[in-house]
Amino acid sequence: MVQAPSQPLTLAEFLQLPETEPASEYIDGQIVQKPMPQGKHSLLQGELVPIINTVVKPDQIARAFPELRCSFGGRSIVPDIAVIRWERIPRDDDGSVANNFLTAPDWTIEILSPGQNQTKVTKNILHCLNHGAELGWLIDPEEQTVLAYHPTTATAIFDQNDEILPVPEFANSLQLTVEHLFNLLRE
Repeated sequence: MVQAPSQPLTLAEFLQLPETEPASEYIDGQIVQKPMPQGKHSLLQGELVPIINTVVKPDQIARAFPELRCSFGGRSIVPDIAVIRWERIPRDDDGSVANNFLTAPDWTIEILSPGQNQTKVTKNILHCLNHGAELGWLIDPEEQTVLAYHPTTATAIFDQNDEILPVPEFANSLQLTVEHLFNLLRE
């Protein structure tokens, strides 16, 4: 749902608004509310975060965050999963994780929900890549396909069970196949 304010808001003004459920994003001067996640989306998101964190968190390489607001490049988006290298995680003076993330994630993961606009989601992934992200995944649970977006190479399609999904260099010990990913829906 797109909300057109009576007068255009700036990104700074948008960030002062109360959060919505589901989250709203600020894209090209408009407020766009994300769709409410449904079963497959919710399950994949809930399972992927700990799978990724099991690999990248113990050695303080990176951390996966679900539904993290990232504001950068004139947009404020909420990827389904944002993975951020450890040294780039903003921190408060006491060392705790800060609330405001003002950079692109290093790896952005979006999971399509039924009826969700694939073009809008793809634009958010490309926005992340244009602002420093190393990799973007677009997971389509209905098609059991993952589109992998890289900043310098062509988009790759992964839909064969034995294919190992690409990950950023910092997470290269994560070996996840298409089959393993979509088998999460069958547990």
